[in-house]
Amino acid sequence: MKARLPVVVIVGRPNVGKSTLFNRVVGRRVAVVEDSPGITRDRLYAEAQWGGKHFVVVDTGGILFSEDDPLTEQIRVQAEVALAEADVVVFMADLTAGVTPDDWDLAEHLRRVKKPILVVVNKTDNPQREQLMGEFFALGLGDVFPISSLHGRGVAEVLDAVAERVPKVDPEAAEEDIRVAIVGRPNVGKS
Repeated sequence: MKARLPVVVIVGRPNVGKSTLFNRVVGRRVAVVEDSPGITRDRLYAEAQWGGKHFVVVDTGGILFSEDDPLTEQIRVQAEVALAEADVVVFMADLTAGVTPDDWDLAEHLRRVKKPILVVVNKTDNPQREQLMGEFFALGLGDVFPISSLHGRGVAEVLDAVAERVPKVDPEAAEEDIRVAIVGRPNVGKS
């Protein structure tokens, strides 16, 4: 049986910069990045490497437990699938918003996942703003990293931490996944 590449899943509430970080880590623009929340709805996968380790990075849609509409529920389901595959979870938050009730809800949920978690606090473009990070340690999830996914500041430190936590797997020996797409007109029963 062939080994699979380790999986690193990026999760967080909407509009915290998950897709921007995803694109930066994989080294190309795969995920669509917009200022409006809710752009990413499905899981996006791409291979990356850092520190001699190869792994798959997964971008997820913004997770909200405070809303109960069908689209939000489907985004949560997709994120759950990604979390089940994860070897490492990157929980992303936004320094400018502070720790929100949605962040607390997601943190509580991630505690039950029982996988290594890195707390990544985005939008710390100015080093003086790092002093506002204390409340993110209160989430009690693990190491906290200040970053700017837009400018790349702090991303290397996050990737160093990821590389420490994922096993080394030869990418040539990694199993190829079969990907299936179900397409069709709306309301024909694809789900």
